[in-house]
Amino acid sequence: MGSEGARIGQERGRILWQPPDDVEQRSRIGRYLQWLAVESGLTFADYDALWRWSVTDLDGFWRSIWDHFHLDSSTPVAAAIESPVMPGARWFPGVELNYAAHALRSEPDGPALVARSQARERVELSMAELRDQVARCRSGLVRLGVGRGDRVAAYLPNIPETVVAFLATASLGAVWSSCAPEFGTRSVVDRLRQIEPAVLLAVDGYRYGAKAVDRAAEVAAIRTELPSLRATVTVPYLADDPEAARHEGSTTWGELLAERADLVFDDVPFDHPLYVLYSSGTTGLPKPIVHGHGGILVEHHKVLALHNDLGPGDRFFWFSTTGWMMWNYLVSGLLVGASPVLFDGDPGHPDLTALWRLAAEEGVTFFGTSAPFLLACRKAGVEPSSVADLRALRGVGSTGAPLPAEGFDWVYDAVGDDLLLSSVSGGTDVCTAFVGGCPLVPVRSGEISCRYLGAKVEAYDDDGRSVVGEQGELVITAPMPSMPVGFWGDDDGSRYRAAYFEGHPGVWTHGDWITIFPNGACTITGRSDATLNRGGVRMGTAELYAVVESLPEVADSLVVHLEDPAGGPGRLLLFVAPAGGGHLDDDLRTRIATALRTELSPRHVPDEIHQVPGVPRTLSGKKLEVPVKRILSGADPDAAASRGSLANPEVLDAFASHRGV
Repeated sequence: MGSEGARIGQERGRILWQPPDDVEQRSRIGRYLQWLAVESGLTFADYDALWRWSVTDLDGFWRSIWDHFHLDSSTPVAAAIESPVMPGARWFPGVELNYAAHALRSEPDGPALVARSQARERVELSMAELRDQVARCRSGLVRLGVGRGDRVAAYLPNIPETVVAFLATASLGAVWSSCAPEFGTRSVVDRLRQIEPAVLLAVDGYRYGAKAVDRAAEVAAIRTELPSLRATVTVPYLADDPEAARHEGSTTWGELLAERADLVFDDVPFDHPLYVLYSSGTTGLPKPIVHGHGGILVEHHKVLALHNDLGPGDRFFWFSTTGWMMWNYLVSGLLVGASPVLFDGDPGHPDLTALWRLAAEEGVTFFGTSAPFLLACRKAGVEPSSVADLRALRGVGSTGAPLPAEGFDWVYDAVGDDLLLSSVSGGTDVCTAFVGGCPLVPVRSGEISCRYLGAKVEAYDDDGRSVVGEQGELVITAPMPSMPVGFWGDDDGSRYRAAYFEGHPGVWTHGDWITIFPNGACTITGRSDATLNRGGVRMGTAELYAVVESLPEVADSLVVHLEDPAGGPGRLLLFVAPAGGGHLDDDLRTRIATALRTELSPRHVPDEIHQVPGVPRTLSGKKLEVPVKRILSGADPDAAASRGSLANPEVLDAFASHRGV
């Protein structure tokens, strides 16, 4: 293992992909540059110069996004931004528009939506069919009394009905919010009760691999806990018979869509709420993060077209549940004329080749997933290019956790050597990524290629100074239009300011460690609230995981640093879930310690290494470092984390036995 770790460390930054010579003719960002030169006389020597213009001339850049993509407003556009301050920037003042009108205006080359599921047969909707269903759903919601500003909540999987209901809600100026049916009752109620929904759409159950999961009892409990509900709509999913699926006293999906109707869109102010997303909710009530029609519209046009190079003719896939912002990101593929490919089920069923085979069968051109999925494929020896015809694939996206160098290398070795791999990072807070890939920029092993246009990402040292080439706190020093409109119910903005602006007034503090290199690339090495700081040597947890999890005997790992109140070195605890039913013995402990001493630093060799049955993760794949730290410090597992928001809540209790060991 030591030699492999050394090789990985030496090869970070090695170029794996270069933009082709004709990139400006072949890519959408290239055509945007050509348009800028003609329309505004603006030319740029390289991507870095383009980025610097985009984060300094905010009005010019975001107005160019509006004009280049021919965005529509029922009112004239006077300026892109009125006051570039944080918090409080006002974008496109006076503009009125509708997100759903833009999502449904294109005529894609092929279907509007494709859906694959482990619970039903493949579904394909043309744009005409999608528009018709949205119009019918909108009419049904109006019959249920839904109007502008009302909240429509969903307990639905990633299926076409969810997209239809979301777009119908948006067309009315009502506010959408969704939870995945994998969420437990308490997790759903903790989210939805904050926004007081008028209507709940819910499935009867779902299928995960070979297992059918009934949700009738959960839906009944959720309805009881939401006194604001005026109606419930049952979307039959497990049962073939809508009547067999119907929740007591509810309307069925078929009844909701029974009447033909014209497709109508209500224009709303630029910052009118489009949907409410939620922080992970691993502790306390999840933050209800409100995103606006206009901010999402301009941001997703920019990132999907210019960075992901998506447009008409593309099939866009990103594995996500409806409880993760990547679902919202996926649906926005409609904005740029791409066809979202939906998937609901177990991504590892019947094995880890399933999603790659789906990509081949559907002609997916951009395949998005999580870093843990890519690393699991690598560890299992999966070679997608040998089991699936991936000739249509041009881009691969990775998020949810930092992708280490070996993950980059595996993609280019096993998936394809002419792909644009985008390791991206952002968050639910902005419903987008602010660092990732770009067709104009090389892909280097173990590095995020660039800071996104319009995202003024910097690294701050302990004194609040911007640094390059050294690790610092990830901050955003200029406003972005998809920053939240606010938090639901936070009328004076105090929760919002406390969440992002207390550390550095006027500057967005995101909570990650980042290193920005002179060439504009960067690495993110973990949460700043889970930093390993031993003897003055500060390190992100992602660096440790890259070493430990490259051992074939290790399936997963989690590290926690328990500080000493007296100022001593504290205790560094590493928890390991062995691969394949294996066991953590003294030999494996020694090899882990040797690898960490060699690849990282002697100060980051754990004081103790313990075996656990698994590492707790959210449904979107993030490790629960801070909640585990609270458990080890004495908190009850049920108080430290919301079990209903976890993929594997049963493993939490294992950590309580290690308190004070």
